[in-house]
Amino acid sequence: RTNRIHTLVLDEADHMLDLGFIKDITDMMRHLPKKRQTLFFSATINPIIKKLAYSIVNNPIKIEISPKDPVAKKVDHYVMYVEMDDKRFFLERLVREEEEAKILVFVRTKVRAERVKKAMDRVGVESITMHGDKAQSDRLNVMEAFKTGKVKLLIATDVSARGIDIPNVDFVVNYDLPDYTENYVHRVGRTGRGDQRGIAYTFCSAGEKDLLDEIQSFLGKQIKVLEVQNDVYTEVKTFNDMDNLSIDRIIVDLDKLVYDKKKKKRRKK
Repeated sequence: RTNRIHTLVLDEADHMLDLGFIKDITDMMRHLPKKRQTLFFSATINPIIKKLAYSIVNNPIKIEISPKDPVAKKVDHYVMYVEMDDKRFFLERLVREEEEAKILVFVRTKVRAERVKKAMDRVGVESITMHGDKAQSDRLNVMEAFKTGKVKLLIATDVSARGIDIPNVDFVVNYDLPDYTENYVHRVGRTGRGDQRGIAYTFCSAGEKDLLDEIQSFLGKQIKVLEVQNDVYTEVKTFNDMDNLSIDRIIVDLDKLVYDKKKKKRRKK
């Protein structure tokens, strides 16, 4: 009976709001005793979350645990400026280059997740998806396949991947930039756990640069840019089954480009 409840715990409150459970929460509150202890946990506190928290908690005490650096120190962050329609080529290159690695790819919508999967299917890359249209049994099967390494490429939406434990993720790929800066932290936090180092790649199209600026402002630092030269960019798009172009070479080309630019500046002086 709800009138006997002494303690109410709301965990992952921001996640519940994302899933549209705010009405269910408020309806439930009407049937609970006013004299109770309420514990409210949320990874992020935006104005909507704050309003909800203060509407259901009496005499609230706020405890905030927030590290100076919101992202894990063992994660290396890189951004590559890639046209929206070309992102699939760079993802394919990464998967083929890192055949034994677990790669978690984030997209904005469930439709987008299935489209990226189809793009990988067309080039013979096995992948699985996780999003809101998946039944619970399907989600469990997906997670088992990814955790055991049976399938090494998981394409997920932000909402579907919240609150689940995914060990030993080697790469996180922001295929689409998140609409909310906090979600970037949630995404990249899937790698670089424990003693393991991780790498987070962000594929940023021209239309997403404002979102990237917001993320960098939130982080308080710039994300290292991997500037891909035109000839390398073209090779990535057309390599198909060629093995002569690796992610390492793309990064090396960037380092060479930066070095050449500095060298030219010194000459001008």
